[in-house]
Amino acid sequence: MSRLRKIAPLLCLACAALAAQPAAASPDIAVATLMTKALENLPGKEALMITVDYAPGASDPVHRHDAHAFVYVLEGSIVMGVKGGKEVTLTQGQTFYEAPSDVHLVGRNASATQPAKFVVWMVKDQGVAFFTPLP
Repeated sequence: MSRLRKIAPLLCLACAALAAQPAAASPDIAVATLMTKALENLPGKEALMITVDYAPGASDPVHRHDAHAFVYVLEGSIVMGVKGGKEVTLTQGQTFYEAPSDVHLVGRNASATQPAKFVVWMVKDQGVAFFTPLP
């Protein structure tokens, strides 16, 4: 029984991480969780790090994250844009920021022939999905 008490919190954390995964926006987009970490000095908050792989021509639906999201392009080029902001094209080594209140209108691979990959680091509420599709 004491062994179960030791691993139960880990199982809960693993289940929460799996539940927080968005349904794939399309088969052309792959999202992988790299890390989730509770932030001790920010009760109720956690850091989440993911990678997103866009196939050539892939794009996201309109969505929001309800998180501070920091994007870093690893390879290829992507186009990002939030409501009220300018659409920007980012290449390897460039960054983008989304606030918790932003509506992500544009997220796509800038190339129809080359894949793109980026990492996103988020600060979000614990146990809340990091991706919410919008109509």
